[in-house]
Amino acid sequence: VQLVESGGDSVQPGGSLKLSCAASFDVSGCGMGWYRQAPGKERELVSAHNSDDSINYAESVKGRFTISQDNAKNTLYLQMTSLKTEDTAVYYCAACRNGDPRSGPFQYWGQGTQVTVSS
Repeated sequence: VQLVESGGDSVQPGGSLKLSCAASFDVSGCGMGWYRQAPGKERELVSAHNSDDSINYAESVKGRFTISQDNAKNTLYLQMTSLKTEDTAVYYCAACRNGDPRSGPFQYWGQGTQVTVSS
């Protein structure tokens, strides 16, 4: 079981990035999500696409980030636009919640990809 993130980069404020998370297993029927952790801060949920097809976003990214899941490719994406300096963090992919499909803890985690937003 492996999740591999890619797409992290350094961009200027107002820029865009698209993160990808490729899973080594069949993710159909499996919720997936993106978390991030900034230096000195706790890991926080950015967005999740749940197994019941519900989607949720952190308030700080609503209207700017879009999550999507391609089950045919076993890949999760995060399109990020209008990036701000406060979006700087390591972004982690997670898959397959235990228990509640909308709030249960994710079982599998990737290693993370760095996103830096700076002028």
